[in-house]
Amino acid sequence: MKDIDILCVGEVLVDFIGHQPGVQINNTRDYHRYLGGSPTNVAMNSTRLGLKSVMVATVGNDGFGEYIFERLNAVGVNTNYIKQLDDKPTSVIFVSRTDGTPEFIPFREADCFISNDQITDAMLAEAKIFHTTCFALSKQPAQTTILQKAEAAFNAGCKLSIDVNYAKKLWSSQEEAFKVIKSYCKFNPLIKISEDDMERLFEKSLPHSEIFQFFHNQGVDVVCLTLGSKGVKLSQKGIGIIEMPAIKVEKIMDATGAGDAFWSGFLFAYIKENAMEDCLKVALKLAALKLQNVGRLPDNINILSELL
Repeated sequence: MKDIDILCVGEVLVDFIGHQPGVQINNTRDYHRYLGGSPTNVAMNSTRLGLKSVMVATVGNDGFGEYIFERLNAVGVNTNYIKQLDDKPTSVIFVSRTDGTPEFIPFREADCFISNDQITDAMLAEAKIFHTTCFALSKQPAQTTILQKAEAAFNAGCKLSIDVNYAKKLWSSQEEAFKVIKSYCKFNPLIKISEDDMERLFEKSLPHSEIFQFFHNQGVDVVCLTLGSKGVKLSQKGIGIIEMPAIKVEKIMDATGAGDAFWSGFLFAYIKENAMEDCLKVALKLAALKLQNVGRLPDNINILSELL
Protein backbone atom coordinates (compact mmCIF):
# COMPACT_ATOMS: atom_id res chain seq x y z
CA MET A 1 0.00 0.00 0.00
CA LYS A 2 1.25 3.46 -0.90
CA ASP A 3 1.09 5.84 2.07
CA ILE A 4 1.10 9.21 0.27
CA ASP A 5 -2.02 10.00 -1.77
CA ILE A 6 -0.78 13.25 -3.33
CA LEU A 7 2.75 14.64 -3.37
CA CYS A 8 2.31 18.34 -4.22
CA VAL A 9 5.50 19.98 -5.48
CA GLY A 10 5.69 23.70 -6.22
CA GLU A 11 4.78 27.16 -5.11
CA VAL A 12 3.55 28.05 -1.66
CA LEU A 13 2.70 31.74 -1.52
CA VAL A 14 1.04 34.38 0.59
CA ASP A 15 -1.88 35.68 -1.47
CA PHE A 16 -3.15 39.19 -0.90
CA ILE A 17 -6.61 39.12 -2.47
CA GLY A 18 -8.32 42.42 -3.15
CA HIS A 19 -11.13 43.34 -0.77
CA GLN A 20 -13.10 45.28 -3.40
CA PRO A 21 -14.91 42.86 -5.73
CA GLY A 22 -15.01 43.20 -9.50
CA VAL A 23 -12.10 45.64 -9.91
CA GLN A 24 -8.56 45.19 -11.16
CA ILE A 25 -5.48 45.88 -9.05
CA ASN A 26 -5.18 49.54 -10.05
CA ASN A 27 -8.54 50.22 -8.34
CA THR A 28 -8.11 47.88 -5.38
CA ARG A 29 -7.75 49.85 -2.14
CA ASP A 30 -6.95 47.10 0.36
CA TYR A 31 -6.22 43.39 0.55
CA HIS A 32 -6.84 40.45 2.82
CA ARG A 33 -4.13 37.85 3.43
CA TYR A 34 -4.64 34.21 2.46
CA LEU A 35 -2.50 31.13 1.98
CA GLY A 36 -2.00 30.59 -1.74
CA GLY A 37 -0.21 28.75 -4.50
CA SER A 38 -1.95 26.25 -6.74
CA PRO A 39 -0.24 23.05 -5.47
CA THR A 40 -0.66 24.34 -1.91
CA ASN A 41 -4.40 24.69 -2.46
CA VAL A 42 -4.53 21.16 -3.86
CA ALA A 43 -2.60 19.81 -0.85
CA MET A 44 -4.91 21.55 1.63
CA ASN A 45 -8.11 20.66 -0.19
CA SER A 46 -7.01 17.03 -0.52
CA THR A 47 -6.22 16.82 3.19
CA ARG A 48 -9.65 18.25 4.04
CA LEU A 49 -11.12 15.52 1.83
CA GLY A 50 -9.40 12.88 3.95
CA LEU A 51 -6.40 12.16 1.74
CA LYS A 52 -2.77 12.07 2.89
CA SER A 53 -1.00 15.01 1.27
CA VAL A 54 2.67 15.99 1.39
CA MET A 55 3.79 19.49 0.39
CA VAL A 56 7.26 20.04 -1.10
CA ALA A 57 8.05 23.76 -1.29
CA THR A 58 10.38 26.51 -0.09
CA VAL A 59 9.64 29.58 2.03
CA GLY A 60 11.61 32.29 3.77
CA ASN A 61 12.58 32.11 7.43
CA ASP A 62 10.19 34.97 8.22
CA GLY A 63 6.72 35.82 9.49
CA PHE A 64 5.01 34.81 6.27
CA GLY A 65 6.86 31.48 6.35
CA GLU A 66 5.65 30.92 9.92
CA TYR A 67 2.11 31.76 8.84
CA ILE A 68 2.33 29.16 6.03
CA PHE A 69 3.54 26.42 8.40
CA GLU A 70 0.80 27.25 10.91
CA ARG A 71 -1.94 27.10 8.28
CA LEU A 72 -0.76 23.88 6.65
CA ASN A 73 -0.12 22.12 9.96
CA ALA A 74 -3.55 23.14 11.27
CA VAL A 75 -5.21 21.30 8.38
CA GLY A 76 -2.91 18.28 8.62
CA VAL A 77 -0.76 18.65 5.50
CA ASN A 78 2.66 17.02 5.93
CA THR A 79 5.12 19.96 6.02
CA ASN A 80 8.31 17.99 6.73
CA TYR A 81 9.65 18.69 3.23
CA ILE A 82 9.11 22.45 3.16
CA LYS A 83 12.49 24.16 3.31
CA GLN A 84 13.13 27.54 4.97
CA LEU A 85 15.75 29.93 3.58
CA ASP A 86 17.46 32.63 5.63
CA ASP A 87 18.52 34.69 2.61
CA LYS A 88 15.23 34.78 0.63
CA PRO A 89 11.85 36.08 1.78
CA THR A 90 8.64 34.11 1.32
CA SER A 91 7.07 34.74 -2.09
CA VAL A 92 4.04 37.03 -2.16
CA ILE A 93 1.38 37.62 -4.82
CA PHE A 94 -1.26 40.35 -5.11
CA VAL A 95 -4.51 39.21 -6.72
CA SER A 96 -7.61 41.09 -7.85
CA ARG A 97 -10.96 39.82 -6.59
CA THR A 98 -13.12 38.88 -9.53
CA ASP A 99 -15.67 36.40 -10.84
CA GLY A 100 -13.39 35.69 -13.84
CA THR A 101 -9.67 35.04 -14.23
CA PRO A 102 -7.99 37.35 -11.70
CA GLU A 103 -5.18 39.78 -12.42
CA PHE A 104 -2.05 39.15 -10.35
CA ILE A 105 1.34 40.70 -9.59
CA PRO A 106 3.93 38.22 -8.25
CA PHE A 107 6.88 39.01 -6.00
CA ARG A 108 8.80 35.74 -6.29
CA GLU A 109 11.66 34.95 -3.99
CA ALA A 110 11.92 31.69 -2.03
CA ASP A 111 9.27 29.62 -3.86
CA CYS A 112 11.47 28.58 -6.81
CA PHE A 113 14.36 27.27 -4.68
CA ILE A 114 13.18 23.66 -4.57
CA SER A 115 16.14 21.27 -4.49
CA ASN A 116 16.69 17.57 -5.13
CA ASP A 117 17.22 16.70 -1.48
CA GLN A 118 13.62 17.67 -0.67
CA ILE A 119 12.21 14.75 -2.68
CA THR A 120 13.60 11.30 -1.90
CA ASP A 121 13.20 8.07 -3.86
CA ALA A 122 11.41 6.62 -0.84
CA MET A 123 8.78 9.38 -1.01
CA LEU A 124 8.22 8.77 -4.73
CA ALA A 125 7.83 5.05 -4.13
CA GLU A 126 5.12 5.81 -1.54
CA ALA A 127 3.20 8.39 -3.61
CA LYS A 128 0.10 7.67 -5.71
CA ILE A 129 0.11 11.06 -7.48
CA PHE A 130 2.95 13.54 -8.14
CA HIS A 131 1.34 16.94 -8.81
CA THR A 132 2.90 20.22 -9.91
CA THR A 133 2.15 23.36 -11.93
CA CYS A 134 3.40 25.48 -14.81
CA PHE A 135 4.03 28.24 -12.25
CA ALA A 136 6.44 26.00 -10.34
CA LEU A 137 8.22 24.95 -13.55
CA SER A 138 8.78 28.52 -14.74
CA LYS A 139 11.95 29.27 -12.76
CA GLN A 140 15.21 27.58 -11.86
CA PRO A 141 16.32 25.69 -9.85
CA ALA A 142 12.80 24.31 -9.21
CA GLN A 143 12.33 23.61 -12.92
CA THR A 144 15.24 21.16 -13.15
CA THR A 145 14.40 19.56 -9.80
CA ILE A 146 10.75 18.96 -10.71
CA LEU A 147 11.50 17.55 -14.18
CA GLN A 148 14.11 15.16 -12.76
CA LYS A 149 11.82 14.03 -9.96
CA ALA A 150 8.86 13.71 -12.33
CA GLU A 151 10.84 11.17 -14.35
CA ALA A 152 11.83 9.32 -11.18
CA ALA A 153 8.18 9.35 -10.03
CA PHE A 154 7.04 7.97 -13.38
CA ASN A 155 9.64 5.20 -13.20
CA ALA A 156 8.49 4.40 -9.65
CA GLY A 157 4.93 3.81 -10.88
CA CYS A 158 3.50 7.09 -9.59
CA LYS A 159 0.78 8.83 -11.65
CA LEU A 160 1.78 12.37 -12.63
CA SER A 161 -0.46 15.43 -12.69
CA ILE A 162 -0.01 19.05 -13.77
CA ASP A 163 -2.01 22.24 -13.82
CA VAL A 164 -0.79 24.04 -16.95
CA ASN A 165 -1.50 27.47 -15.40
CA TYR A 166 0.67 29.32 -17.89
CA ALA A 167 1.24 33.06 -17.46
CA LYS A 168 3.60 34.89 -19.80
CA LYS A 169 4.99 37.18 -17.09
CA LEU A 170 6.43 34.16 -15.22
CA TRP A 171 8.51 32.77 -18.10
CA SER A 172 11.62 34.00 -19.88
CA SER A 173 10.04 33.05 -23.22
CA GLN A 174 7.11 31.19 -24.76
CA GLU A 175 9.60 28.80 -26.41
CA GLU A 176 11.01 27.77 -23.03
CA ALA A 177 7.50 27.19 -21.68
CA PHE A 178 6.62 24.89 -24.58
CA LYS A 179 9.89 22.97 -24.18
CA VAL A 180 9.34 22.41 -20.45
CA ILE A 181 5.65 21.51 -20.81
CA LYS A 182 6.51 18.97 -23.52
CA SER A 183 9.24 17.49 -21.30
CA TYR A 184 6.72 16.94 -18.50
CA CYS A 185 4.11 15.53 -20.89
CA LYS A 186 6.45 12.67 -21.82
CA PHE A 187 5.45 11.03 -18.54
CA ASN A 188 1.72 10.91 -19.44
CA PRO A 189 0.40 13.15 -16.66
CA LEU A 190 -3.23 13.93 -15.95
CA ILE A 191 -3.52 17.42 -17.46
CA LYS A 192 -5.67 20.26 -16.15
CA ILE A 193 -5.91 23.35 -18.36
CA SER A 194 -8.33 26.25 -18.75
CA GLU A 195 -9.42 28.16 -21.83
CA ASP A 196 -7.62 31.24 -20.49
CA ASP A 197 -4.40 29.26 -19.91
CA MET A 198 -4.46 27.97 -23.47
CA GLU A 199 -5.17 31.37 -25.03
CA ARG A 200 -2.13 32.75 -23.17
CA LEU A 201 0.08 29.76 -24.04
CA PHE A 202 -0.73 29.62 -27.75
CA GLU A 203 -1.27 33.42 -27.98
CA LYS A 204 -4.51 32.83 -29.88
CA SER A 205 -7.85 31.13 -29.42
CA LEU A 206 -7.71 27.55 -30.72
CA PRO A 207 -10.53 25.05 -31.31
CA HIS A 208 -10.76 22.67 -28.36
CA SER A 209 -10.00 19.72 -30.63
CA GLU A 210 -6.63 21.25 -31.55
CA ILE A 211 -5.76 21.87 -27.89
CA PHE A 212 -6.56 18.26 -27.04
CA GLN A 213 -4.59 17.00 -30.03
CA PHE A 214 -1.53 19.02 -29.03
CA PHE A 215 -1.36 17.27 -25.66
CA HIS A 216 -2.29 13.84 -26.99
CA ASN A 217 0.55 14.20 -29.51
CA GLN A 218 2.97 14.72 -26.60
CA GLY A 219 1.96 11.35 -25.13
CA VAL A 220 -0.84 12.44 -22.77
CA ASP A 221 -3.92 10.21 -22.40
CA VAL A 222 -6.22 12.41 -20.27
CA VAL A 223 -6.68 16.17 -20.84
CA CYS A 224 -9.20 18.13 -18.79
CA LEU A 225 -10.19 21.55 -20.17
CA THR A 226 -12.14 23.81 -17.82
CA LEU A 227 -14.45 26.35 -19.44
CA GLY A 228 -15.52 28.51 -16.49
CA SER A 229 -19.30 29.00 -16.40
CA LYS A 230 -19.61 26.78 -19.49
CA GLY A 231 -18.42 23.70 -17.63
CA VAL A 232 -15.73 21.24 -18.64
CA LYS A 233 -14.53 19.00 -21.47
CA LEU A 234 -12.35 15.95 -20.88
CA SER A 235 -10.59 14.19 -23.75
CA GLN A 236 -9.34 10.61 -23.42
CA LYS A 237 -6.90 9.61 -26.13
CA GLY A 238 -8.47 7.02 -28.42
CA ILE A 239 -11.72 6.96 -26.41
CA GLY A 240 -13.48 10.29 -26.88
CA ILE A 241 -14.68 13.46 -25.17
CA ILE A 242 -16.87 13.90 -22.12
CA GLU A 243 -18.69 17.24 -21.68
CA MET A 244 -20.40 18.46 -18.52
CA PRO A 245 -22.06 21.77 -17.62
CA ALA A 246 -20.93 23.85 -14.65
CA ILE A 247 -23.07 23.86 -11.53
CA LYS A 248 -24.94 27.15 -11.34
CA VAL A 249 -23.88 29.41 -8.46
CA GLU A 250 -26.28 32.19 -7.45
CA LYS A 251 -23.61 34.58 -6.23
CA ILE A 252 -19.91 34.20 -6.98
CA MET A 253 -17.89 35.45 -4.02
CA ASP A 254 -14.36 34.78 -5.35
CA ALA A 255 -13.06 32.83 -8.37
CA THR A 256 -9.45 32.62 -7.09
CA GLY A 257 -8.63 28.96 -6.45
CA ALA A 258 -11.74 27.57 -8.16
CA GLY A 259 -9.57 25.67 -10.63
CA ASP A 260 -7.53 24.23 -7.76
CA ALA A 261 -10.73 23.15 -5.99
CA PHE A 262 -11.91 21.53 -9.23
CA TRP A 263 -8.66 19.61 -9.67
CA SER A 264 -8.55 18.59 -5.99
CA GLY A 265 -11.97 17.02 -6.43
CA PHE A 266 -10.92 15.33 -9.65
CA LEU A 267 -7.74 13.83 -8.14
CA PHE A 268 -9.64 12.78 -5.01
CA ALA A 269 -12.15 10.80 -7.09
CA TYR A 270 -9.37 9.49 -9.37
CA ILE A 271 -7.45 8.10 -6.38
CA LYS A 272 -10.68 6.42 -5.25
CA GLU A 273 -10.72 4.71 -8.68
CA ASN A 274 -13.91 6.33 -9.92
CA ALA A 275 -14.93 6.52 -13.58
CA MET A 276 -13.94 9.73 -15.43
CA GLU A 277 -17.55 10.97 -15.43
CA ASP A 278 -17.70 10.67 -11.65
CA CYS A 279 -14.31 12.36 -11.26
CA LEU A 280 -15.71 15.33 -13.19
CA LYS A 281 -18.92 15.41 -11.12
CA VAL A 282 -16.94 15.62 -7.88
CA ALA A 283 -14.63 18.25 -9.40
CA LEU A 284 -17.52 20.45 -10.52
CA LYS A 285 -19.20 20.26 -7.11
CA LEU A 286 -16.02 21.28 -5.34
CA ALA A 287 -15.43 24.18 -7.77
CA ALA A 288 -18.98 25.45 -7.18
CA LEU A 289 -18.40 25.33 -3.43
CA LYS A 290 -15.16 27.33 -3.80
CA LEU A 291 -16.89 30.04 -5.88
CA GLN A 292 -19.15 30.69 -2.89
CA ASN A 293 -16.25 31.25 -0.48
CA VAL A 294 -13.51 33.92 -0.44
CA GLY A 295 -9.94 32.68 0.00
CA ARG A 296 -10.38 28.95 0.42
CA LEU A 297 -12.82 26.10 0.83
CA PRO A 298 -14.66 25.87 4.15
CA ASP A 299 -13.29 23.41 6.71
CA ASN A 300 -16.47 21.34 7.02
CA ILE A 301 -16.48 19.75 3.56
CA ASN A 302 -17.68 16.21 4.13
CA ILE A 303 -17.25 15.30 0.50
CA LEU A 304 -17.06 11.55 1.04
CA SER A 305 -20.72 11.25 2.00
CA GLU A 306 -21.97 14.05 -0.23
CA LEU A 307 -20.31 13.27 -3.54
CA LEU A 308 -19.48 9.62 -4.04
